[in-house]
This record gives sequence, C-alpha cells and structure tokens, in this order.
Amino acid sequence: MRFSRQIVFAAALLIAAALPISCSRSQTADRWWNHVKWLADDAREGRGTGTRGYRAAADYVAREFRTAGAVPAGTSGFFQPIRFIGRRIRETECLVALVKDGRADTLTLGRDANLSTTCDPPDSLEADAVFVGFGLQIPEYGHDDLAGIDLRGKIAVFLRGGPLSVPANVRAYAQHQGVRWRNLRAAGAIGFVTLSDPTTLSLSWERLSLNRLTWGYNLADTVLDEHHGERFKISVNPASSQRFFEGTGYSFDSLVVAARRGDPLPHFRLPRRIRARVRIDRREVTSPNVVGIIKGTDPQLRRESVVLSAHLDHLGIGAPVDGDSIYNGAMDNASGVATLIEIARALGERGRRPKRSIVLLALTGEEEGLLGSRAFALRPPRAAGTMVANLNLDMFLPIVPLRATTAYGVDESTLGDHYRAFTDSADVALAPDPAPEQTYFIRSDQFNFVREGVPALFFEFGAVPGDSATAKRLRAWGKRYHAPSDDSRQPVDLKAAAAFNHLLTRFTEDVANAPERPAWHADSFFARFAREPAAR
Repeated sequence: MRFSRQIVFAAALLIAAALPISCSRSQTADRWWNHVKWLADDAREGRGTGTRGYRAAADYVAREFRTAGAVPAGTSGFFQPIRFIGRRIRETECLVALVKDGRADTLTLGRDANLSTTCDPPDSLEADAVFVGFGLQIPEYGHDDLAGIDLRGKIAVFLRGGPLSVPANVRAYAQHQGVRWRNLRAAGAIGFVTLSDPTTLSLSWERLSLNRLTWGYNLADTVLDEHHGERFKISVNPASSQRFFEGTGYSFDSLVVAARRGDPLPHFRLPRRIRARVRIDRREVTSPNVVGIIKGTDPQLRRESVVLSAHLDHLGIGAPVDGDSIYNGAMDNASGVATLIEIARALGERGRRPKRSIVLLALTGEEEGLLGSRAFALRPPRAAGTMVANLNLDMFLPIVPLRATTAYGVDESTLGDHYRAFTDSADVALAPDPAPEQTYFIRSDQFNFVREGVPALFFEFGAVPGDSATAKRLRAWGKRYHAPSDDSRQPVDLKAAAAFNHLLTRFTEDVANAPERPAWHADSFFARFAREPAAR
C-alpha cells in the first residue's frame, strides 16, 4: 500500500521540528570539506580501483566510520574485498576493419573507434554485422529490436538510446549494459558496436578517448560478471559512424534524426563484415568496499537496514589535461563519501540511533561499471540484515545554494513520496530530472539495489523553475567531469553542503524510524523486483 501523503507530510514536519542542530553549520562544513580535500589530494593518486591510493582512502574511511561509532560488517573488519580482472589494450598491436569483397576499410583506433576492456576477446575474429536499431527488448511496451533477427555468431550494431514511447526510467533500465548484453547474448550475438547521437554524449569524443589505454576491470566472479561471454565490443566516434552504413541505402544522420523524432528504427544486415585483431594485458587485483553498521535500537526493526552509499573510487592517474594527470575526483565522489562520514558522526553526536540499522557503504569499482555495488547488493554481509531502502550519493554538486534537489527514482516508490513531503517541510524544492536522455537512474550505484528489489533514491542539487543561472552553473560543471580539474581548488558552496548534509541526516533518520518500510508503487516498472517482506 502507498503511504498517505498527508500522513508522511505530517510526520516529516513533526520530526523536523524535533531534531536539534548538533553543532554549527560552519563547523560541519569545514569538517566535510577537510574530508573531501584529504580524499581528493594528489597523494591519493585519483583513488583508482585496486591502487595504493584507493587503499589509503579506504583505510581513512574505515577509521572515520569507527570514530563515528559504526561497527564492522563482517569478518574482514570494515572491508568487503572484491576481486577484479583487469585488462589494458595494446592498441598499436590491434586492428578493426570493415571488410567487403577482399577490401578492408581500417578504422583508426582512438580517432574512429575505441576498443573496450570489459570483454575477453580472441586474438582475432571476423564476423557478420547486423544493425538492430536500439538493440533493446522491452516487451511490456511492445518493443523488441531483436525479434526475427538471426544474430547467431554475429556482431550487433546499435544506436545508443531508446524509443521515446517508453517511459524514461524503463528506457534507462533496458539500456543498462548488463541487461542489454544478456538479451543480445541470448539471441546469439558474440559482441556489439555502440553508435551514439553526438548530442547525447556526456563528454566529447576526444575526452572519452583520452584514457582508453588505461586499465579497465570486470568482476572476477563470472556469476557476478555481467559482461561474461562478450567477445568483441567497440564504441564509435559519431563523426566516423557513417562508414558502417555505406552501401545500405541508409545514412547515420538520418537514423539519428529518426531516433530524435521517436520514429521506429529499421533493422538490416550490414554489407561489410567486421574483422578484428585484439591484444591485451591482463592482471588480477583486489579492492574493497568499506562497510560500517550503526545498529538500530528497536529489537525488531534493527533487523532491517537503510543503506547509505557513495562510491569511493575514481579514475586514478590517466592522460594529462593541461599538464595534470591525476584525476582527483573531489566532487566525483569524495564529496559523497565525506557526507557519509558526516551523517555517521551526526547520528553519534545526537546519541539517538534510529530504530532501523544504518549501513554506511563506500563503494569500489563504480567507475568500472557499478561493480562494487553489484557485488554488495547480490552478496551483502549478514550484518546488513534486510535492506529496505538505499539512499545514494554520487557527485551531488554543492556548487550552488541549496534551493532544490533532484531525486532520481522519486516517482517509483513510497520512499520518493516520503522525500517529496520531507523536502516540502524543509523548504527545499524538488527539481525534475534535467536530462532524461542521460539515463542517470542507471548510471550510479543505486541501480544495483533497485534490481534487487530495494527502493532507492539518488540525489543531486537542482535548479528551481526559472532559475536559469543555477541551471547554467550546474551544466557548466561538466567541463570538470572526469577531468583532473575536479579537484579541491574548484569553487564549492560550503554552506550549501552543510545544509544538504543536515537535510539528508534528518531524512535518513526519518526513513529509519518510520513504522513501515518503503514499498514500490504498484504501477512502477521496478515493482517486479520487489521481494516479499520477511517475517519480523
């Protein structure tokens, strides 16, 4: 059953009025910023998965969790070790070409296309290619790009995106790399080629290509690895994508225009085969999630938990930009981890632990494809109990005053109803998703909890309608996204960060103290993942 919005709103008002401010906002702001600066310092070398910089950051977070009063979650203390397989492309020894009648059109790697490190390619292959529209299967909305197509032993070529007739969150789910590959593999494909509308890329092709030769990782456990079975995988520069359609009667530009209009995309066999030679280096590394538990006080409800998550990893050391090769990841996502620490500290200072337990989760491998959260969500430590909600922080961008937040997933569950009422009581507006085409709902760690039936929200600062200056400033931050300039020298609104930390602390307590656990709305697409509540 859905919560009554009036009841939730009244409860939010009462709890908000009852909660004291434990210390001055300036003190909490300074403390939060000191965490960010330590985690994003050059000495941490960008906190790449499996690196010494990441391990130093993990040790720091574990100490802070302990100081805040959290207890370890498992036999490895505050750490949940995750094993990864690493791959690095030896690009000068590789080749990708489009072949017909003995003539090869060779793609220049880095300029025309990038090989992926997530697949395990043979030394060489040659296979037919088929254009499969968006490459999606969404039977609930009558969309199936793979129906009637023979993909056995072939490479699927698709345009990134989805049909506009399908709701944004459902399109996002279908486009998730693990979901899409599961369907392509079931249809017999051995790999795929991703084409992109240039207007939907979050970074320019040049920026996307900068770090193509660094190490990339998959989960070593093949049961958890959603890329298992991929034999070939490339992404293509929009400026070079027309080469795949020569001799077909279609142009890449016309297909992009059709997708933007919401027109159905055609499906057809491409006249040229794909030939590839791939050479890679391999290694294994272990990198931990950091997990702390604040035990709940209610004898029954403490068996349930609210999971607060933020990814600790970033991109490590990569190709230099303006002479700087350390991708510090201050906003992405030392900021979110610092907020986890400050929420844990606030709960301890108040001396009023909530009824449900709180799981504090700093994740590894997010930048590699949400890998640490997948390992945790599928195999959580026993101390986590029954996870009833996930509140995820990733690059929430406190670079503007706190007048509005965006909460991805707000329409899917009673958790979203709860947050909507709570922000009303706190005089903070709820801003809509500013860019549904970017599919943010599947691009951070909350998605792995959603797929395990846990209602979730993912938070960012937003702009109220008509506040074009704030919206412009948030968009402009994209120049720092996945760049070395995302460091502690950038301007940050510390007052806004402290206010957000206070808001989220109160909301966390509210969810953890509520008599009923959050539930999916019956009409939510994600309600299919819900699990029957365990007996208390």
